Amino acid sequence: MRPVLPFLLAGGCAVAFLTSALAQAPASGLPVRQLTAGMYAIKAAIAATPESRELGLMYRKNMPANEGMLFVFEDKAGHCFWMKNTDLPLSIAFLADDGAIVNIEDMAPQTEDNHCPRAAVRYALEMNKGWFAQKGLKAGAKIGGLPQPR
Repeated sequence: MRPVLPFLLAGGCAVAFLTSALAQAPASGLPVRQLTAGMYAIKAAIAATPESRELGLMYRKNMPANEGMLFVFEDKAGHCFWMKNTDLPLSIAFLADDGAIVNIEDMAPQTEDNHCPRAAVRYALEMNKGWFAQKGLKAGAKIGGLPQPR
């Protein structure tokens, strides 16, 4: 999964957002952060650099049920995503600074359809397709544990 390039111009290194609560994800080498969605725990790999956001979940063949990837951008914008070279069907939640879900989109593998937030956002959380619906999470629900913006 990688963001559409025109919206990737924010650049910069958002790693400064992350706290000492991060650990390394053995498979990806990306930092990992525990997030919450109500009573549900999420183990999220953090994609906070232009390179890690561009690679995203491309080429992954599977992902455990409560794991995902949190995309962190330095600036709030209309960060759109597509699924070229991504084999997993995913759902993406676009998140406001306070963790509120702005909107959720289901994304089919190996497509170049744009999936965009309904408002400027700094965060996007990808999970296996249907994860948010299975947990009853909709727009307005909150994701906890996000790295704080500067």
